[in-house]
Amino acid sequence: MKLLQALNGEPVWPPPVWLMRQAGRYLPEYRATRAEAGDFIRLCLNPALATEVTLQPIRKFGFDAAILFSDILILPMALGQGLRFAEGEGPRLPPLETVDILDPAKAPDVYAPVIETVRRLKTELPTETALIGFAGGPATVACYMLDGQGGGDFPRTRRLAYEKPDFVSDVLNILVDATIAYLSAQIEAGADCVMLFESWAGIFPAQQFRDLVIAPNKRITAALKERYPGVKIIGFPRLAGLMLGEYARESGVDAVGLDTVTDIENAVVACPEGTVFQGNLDPLLLKLGGEAMEAATRKLLATVKNRPHIFNLGHGITPDVPEANVVRLMEIIRSA
Repeated sequence: MKLLQALNGEPVWPPPVWLMRQAGRYLPEYRATRAEAGDFIRLCLNPALATEVTLQPIRKFGFDAAILFSDILILPMALGQGLRFAEGEGPRLPPLETVDILDPAKAPDVYAPVIETVRRLKTELPTETALIGFAGGPATVACYMLDGQGGGDFPRTRRLAYEKPDFVSDVLNILVDATIAYLSAQIEAGADCVMLFESWAGIFPAQQFRDLVIAPNKRITAALKERYPGVKIIGFPRLAGLMLGEYARESGVDAVGLDTVTDIENAVVACPEGTVFQGNLDPLLLKLGGEAMEAATRKLLATVKNRPHIFNLGHGITPDVPEANVVRLMEIIRSA
């Protein structure tokens, strides 16, 4: 599998490619399947339908990896926190006031359908296509749990990190252990590698970044590598900025996902020699297409040639991306 070769530090050319949110609303077949499910949570917890939407972009575009279709907030829901997705507004949870409502022992039963989806995908994906399992990073998941919704800069989470650090630490400790169990189940079900999405890492100042992002990620990677020697882990500390190098050195991940604003050449200087990177084409270019997308894609390819690299976006595909632009992107990468 080309993705695993790159994660092992091998320069693969053309580089393996997959796109964050490659299964999603820009595909008419996804929209049809979601309508069949009834709502987003039901889709995530229906192994047959979740398998189908994971496979849709693989059939259509031939990406080198499929990422399990699910959501980072399935885990707090499994722990006992209410979750709903309001149409046009995103996720809503009752802001967490106490960890007493969280029950890690019950979580595996709730997310069991997600693990069944992994099993099904492992048998249905082409043998050359890697399967990526994932979870939200503890800091990012805690942001949603404590604020009760996404968007903005999670003011309650940031305030609590200063005013009630022990409470925030308790939440993170529960999430670390639950994430280890969740990703372990995915690996045992057939995931070829896993990814930690720390999508809101960039809201924290340096010391909190170390305490709330790096340290929990390090505990997760250490536990997974002890249990499954050789497992590869991709970390995505979005908007880490100058903390990126420290994250790459200390977190234990095997590859670092780069957001749109991070220059790859600067990342090479900041991170340890041999760090594998993933990313980081601007998703807006995939919407625009044309010469702007093609020139930026060729420039990115030229930058990463002779390095182990996983081609991806700096964030997820947006719903307004024309399929033809994805087809053209793949043509450029494959002919590099």
